Amino acid sequence: MKIRKFYLFILIPIIFLLANCSEDFDDAKIPNQAPNTFLFLKADTNISQQRSRLQVHWWGDDSDGLIIGYYFKWEGVSDVWSFTTRNDSIFSLPIGTKDTTYNFLVAAVDNEGNGIYDYNVVFNNINLGPEPFIDSDGNSVYTPGEKFWDLGLIDPTPANQIFPIKNTSPTIQWTKVTTLPATSFPVITVGWTTDDLDGIETITKINIALNDTNNSVALNGNVSLVTLRVKDVNAANPTMQVLINGNENSIFSQELSNLKLDDNNVIYVQAQDISGAKSEFIRIPDTNSTWYVKKPKGNFLIIDDYPSGTTQANFYKSVFDTINSDALLNKYDIFDIENSPLPYSSITFYETMKLFDYIFWYSDSKPTIDMLTANVQKYISQKGKIAFSMTFQRTTSDYTFDISIAQSFLPIDDFGETAPLDFMFPNALCVHSDTNDTYPELKTTVTIGFVRTFIPSALATKKVYELSSIQKTGNIAFMDNSKSLFFIGLPLHDCNGNGTVGRLLKKVFFEEFNMSL
Repeated sequence: MKIRKFYLFILIPIIFLLANCSEDFDDAKIPNQAPNTFLFLKADTNISQQRSRLQVHWWGDDSDGLIIGYYFKWEGVSDVWSFTTRNDSIFSLPIGTKDTTYNFLVAAVDNEGNGIYDYNVVFNNINLGPEPFIDSDGNSVYTPGEKFWDLGLIDPTPANQIFPIKNTSPTIQWTKVTTLPATSFPVITVGWTTDDLDGIETITKINIALNDTNNSVALNGNVSLVTLRVKDVNAANPTMQVLINGNENSIFSQELSNLKLDDNNVIYVQAQDISGAKSEFIRIPDTNSTWYVKKPKGNFLIIDDYPSGTTQANFYKSVFDTINSDALLNKYDIFDIENSPLPYSSITFYETMKLFDYIFWYSDSKPTIDMLTANVQKYISQKGKIAFSMTFQRTTSDYTFDISIAQSFLPIDDFGETAPLDFMFPNALCVHSDTNDTYPELKTTVTIGFVRTFIPSALATKKVYELSSIQKTGNIAFMDNSKSLFFIGLPLHDCNGNGTVGRLLKKVFFEEFNMSL
């Protein structure tokens, strides 16, 4: 009994003390403390030499809770505070016409929210708007049940850093495709790429000039490709139109002066940003090469689509120099497309064709198909007239040709046979289909391979030639109904056994096409 009384004597005071301490602890409960925010930059960052595109890092510390996000803003850019859960971001700051400074502020937010969605978050007497949330239903307002950030206290003393922003000059370089031929007609397409550490959107102008950088034209900063074409080849001081992206419907309001016909020329471009900072002018061609711009001699062009075809070129030159009483002498040009490739040929080649009203296009059994399919019908629709002399090889591992390709530029329903004739021997005759017509008879001089006949469509009812010695269906040559296209599926330079190729070409161009010089 004495021992029990002793324990009771000891326990009662302890219980009394604990009760009093509990009351003291409740009374001394520490309120939630606001977090602290910190900023840092990478070790190699020079605060005095920042570009307008930069990366900023931050973090927060909360002694009695967790950090769930941050509010930040750029003074001088916007007065709106933005919320993020990230600890860093890359910013592209606007640059004006000179260097400037911006102040970055960021405040950490802890997780001691009130458990309900708040439509107004107040921070340093500033209403930041509603608490951030995930707009699951896409109605732009909070809907009960959607996830939201239950914000607690916001650091009342945001971390800040002043960034002096130094503008950097843009850069510009030619694309790999932009390589000028040694000689071309006054049509060319060039492209370039630009960059700026302050952001590509800060480039506001592309200055382009011809031969003299003091007479440049300012294009929009987002332009990266232009076609330059002569406006009037016979003008005393010819100028070049600027087609944005090679588009006929997007001709720039100003033209480039200083074009030198039958002489060497240089194209210059330069990038300029919103601050007025400029790249160096770059030029094409470089100082190690030249670009000779040839003035068309007239409105007639011979397209040489024959690889290493010096003999063939000399043949046609001799023929055209002598037909119609020398009417064509020194009044036509020859364009060797095999040895004078054009940059952005899908644009430049067609614009070159448009310099001429009449074209004679000759090739071997592998003509440049993409040029034919892309340009012939467009050229005819612009009132151009064109004659062809070529054969078509079978489809091989390196060459594709079928009826659909032929139909893209020729008015035919089908081939006259399932496969081309492997050989057409010398002295074979090509006779005109209409005995009342005045087309001369042709005779081959060598063996010709890959000879096809054709079944012209209703758009080409004038069937000009057939093969007299070979039983093949269809015709070997035809004229379209508008008298804008003549085609013969033979190399005419191998069909002059009777010396009549000149008469044929004279009839096609001067009678059927009614060519005027």
